[in-house]
Amino acid sequence: MKSQNRIGIIGGGIAGMSAAYFLSQRLGGENLVLIEAEDQLTHHTTGRSAAVLIENYGEVPVRGLTKAGLNFLKQPPEDLVDGPIISRRGSLFVGTPNEDDEIQRLIAEAEAVGVDQEEISMEAANKLCPFLRPGIHSRALYEPQASDIDVAGLHQAFLRGFRRAGGTIITSTRIDDIAKISTGWRLGSLIRPGTLSTQGSTTFQVDLVVNAAGAWGDVVAPAAGITPLGLEPKRRTAFMIKSSFPGSANWPIVSNAEHTWYVKPDGSQFMCSPADETPSEPCDAKPEELDIALAIDRINAATTLDIRSISSQWAGLRTFAPDRSLVIGPDPADSTFVWIVGQGGIGIQTSPGAGQLLADLVVDGNPGVAFEGLNLDLAGLVPDRITG
Repeated sequence: MKSQNRIGIIGGGIAGMSAAYFLSQRLGGENLVLIEAEDQLTHHTTGRSAAVLIENYGEVPVRGLTKAGLNFLKQPPEDLVDGPIISRRGSLFVGTPNEDDEIQRLIAEAEAVGVDQEEISMEAANKLCPFLRPGIHSRALYEPQASDIDVAGLHQAFLRGFRRAGGTIITSTRIDDIAKISTGWRLGSLIRPGTLSTQGSTTFQVDLVVNAAGAWGDVVAPAAGITPLGLEPKRRTAFMIKSSFPGSANWPIVSNAEHTWYVKPDGSQFMCSPADETPSEPCDAKPEELDIALAIDRINAATTLDIRSISSQWAGLRTFAPDRSLVIGPDPADSTFVWIVGQGGIGIQTSPGAGQLLADLVVDGNPGVAFEGLNLDLAGLVPDRITG
């Protein structure tokens, strides 16, 4: 890939923006254009994330992406940020006697990837998080390095870097016509989101397409004549409740070992979720009352929060590949069509590593120095594992 090749990036969430940034650092931004269907870049999943960095989370192939991006998260380029991207939070997994297998799995995974995690007593767990209901849980794992991520700040860092490199961003433009032409690809946009009328055709001619369309990834691919991956968008519900516990803003995020509920302190409130994964069509997801009621039942049974009312609610889509790992790299049928999709619930924390890997694969064909010594499972990330 040469610096004069024009690249079109479809999707302005954290995946597309990280890809755009790292490509611009390798190739310059003058020939890069990022195209977003909505009128703002983080309208869907990116803007609705729990925003936590937990190294002992996600499928094994993505752990290398998380590690590769830690330096960027901890020490981002000073001219791209207004403050720290991450702040220490801590993560606590608790398990009932019936969740011993899940606790052992978490221990084994942490040991395999060298994550600083320790099993602590329930007395210690209750000091970290006093709302745990007595007599329910028998084991607890604590990851002290887990951190909150400033999602807006991280996305803004990628955005600033991309623009300073000369990259172009176009919003309110849905790509609904993709054609392979002799000189590359023609990307066409006919209808603006939220309207029923044709706004006049907009066309982009590019040499390479980056599919960072999230839940719409398998909509973009067949439009380009590329075999879809079998991506599965799944709804995740969240809501806020007020905290009655002094000092709770500094407590760790808490989840049960089976990950069927979690509670994250957020200032004077708690963000709660049933950790649901309800299959969905690509859409602007909305919360369902049944999911909120289920979360309240689970959390009230495991804690003394005694939830009776909520202050706000929302939902987002987390999109998974069939094996739940990310998909990054050129499609085996056409190397000028490149995927960066399937972020599931780890798209924010893996975004620096994922964007860097995509840029390395596009420019050099192999992972670069950021991945040295990480035992990166590249075979578990590239599209060939699914379509090949």
